[in-house]
Amino acid sequence: MKSILKMNNQDICFMSACELREKIKTQEISSQEITEIIIERIEKINPIINAYCTPTFDLAREMAKKADKAVKNGEELGLLQGIPTSIKDETVTKGIRTTFGCKLLENYIPKYDEIAVKRLKDAGIVLLGKTNTPAFGFKAVTDNLIFGATKNPWDLEKTSGGSSGGAAAAITSGLSTLAIGSDGGGSIRIPSALCGVFGFKPNFGRIPQITMRANPSLGTLYHKGPIVRYVKDAALMLDVMAGEHDSDRYSLPKPNYSYLEKIEERPTKLKIGFTLNLGNTKLLDSEIKKSFLEAVQIFNKIDWITEEAKIKIKKAEPTMNISWTTGFAYSLKPYLKQWEDKLDPDLVEGIKIGLGYSTEDIKRAEVQREEIYREISRFFREYDILLTPTVASLAFKIGKMFPDEINGQKIEDKKINMGIWIPFTYPFNLTGHPAASIPCGWSNDGLPIGMQIIGKRLDELTVLQVSKVFEEITPWQDKKPIFN
Repeated sequence: MKSILKMNNQDICFMSACELREKIKTQEISSQEITEIIIERIEKINPIINAYCTPTFDLAREMAKKADKAVKNGEELGLLQGIPTSIKDETVTKGIRTTFGCKLLENYIPKYDEIAVKRLKDAGIVLLGKTNTPAFGFKAVTDNLIFGATKNPWDLEKTSGGSSGGAAAAITSGLSTLAIGSDGGGSIRIPSALCGVFGFKPNFGRIPQITMRANPSLGTLYHKGPIVRYVKDAALMLDVMAGEHDSDRYSLPKPNYSYLEKIEERPTKLKIGFTLNLGNTKLLDSEIKKSFLEAVQIFNKIDWITEEAKIKIKKAEPTMNISWTTGFAYSLKPYLKQWEDKLDPDLVEGIKIGLGYSTEDIKRAEVQREEIYREISRFFREYDILLTPTVASLAFKIGKMFPDEINGQKIEDKKINMGIWIPFTYPFNLTGHPAASIPCGWSNDGLPIGMQIIGKRLDELTVLQVSKVFEEITPWQDKKPIFN
């Protein structure tokens, strides 16, 4: 372990995948050394924050050894050869317990891998384990009746967000180099904003999946995507996971370029619109508003047009509420009578709300979803990028599904309601557009604040390029949570 003397263990735990990849290739440091250092950190910190629910350390050691052997033998290396990675517990993984955060599947061990997982494995990852999620990704905070709650690394009394809260908390804390999350209404972007990392929801279909078989509740709202500390690492993961697959009729072809190779190219002309309200925002934290507007001004330093945009999405909230709850109602109604006392009470409430909608309600939501898509498409005829805050509230007390208040205004209506604190994310699950959350500031209490960057349909590359430019001007990776 002579090479480790040149760098300390914390440096390795927070290093980018792109940098680690080069060090592994040149044998400056081995995947086995990196893996042991991160495992040691997980064993120390995971009991504090509860990011991992099912560690796979023996498997990780085997995969790291195999990766190092390939390097030494001069074999062709995968794009992620030897890179420590975590997988959300809502993502089917062969031979590893995959609970979806629900007692219904507490002992489920799949016999196959999700397409994205297989591609990550084929690219040479080292699988550290499964990260925590609420039951079936139903809510935007991370807790469940099997593993409990995942805490925010910046304030252990606050939520990490969700539903990919375990993944985001692991990345923030240096417990993984890469993470794969999933996003049905903001579940990659929300915890990325609350935990202070970069989360990317590609265009719907860009990463193929078997959602309708593994988790039919979310249907065409559902996306897989990376959660990382460095924007380039998201591009690297997308190079691995993107591309059509016959098992997913919605899947899209892989672009004829590498996201990683193109990410350094700065677009010469862009027109960027920003807004604090998509037409569905009721409240917005003042610190988030301030940080967001200051972040928008950064783009004025570049030769791009940045202006406040007038965009109003009609009926987004009822459309999403109906689509969301009826999906879970359809999938889980057969289990409700026998399992109600073993299901998350918030999930049970959502199922019952979904069961109350009529076929007319469901069809109306389906038609309105198309209207929302057309409205967003009209916006992108004039603009290349849309900027919004990622969420309307700072991280709030753990154990709650919604904040008690925003800007001192109490939130009385706490039914399943997407408009309370996440009005900015879910519209782009309804439309499928690519969207990212990037750190853009900090609250007075030291909590991260995120900005959402949304791109045109099929245009993940511009979102990544704009994110990379913003990262270069205002890097955030020097900030790290401290654990006593």
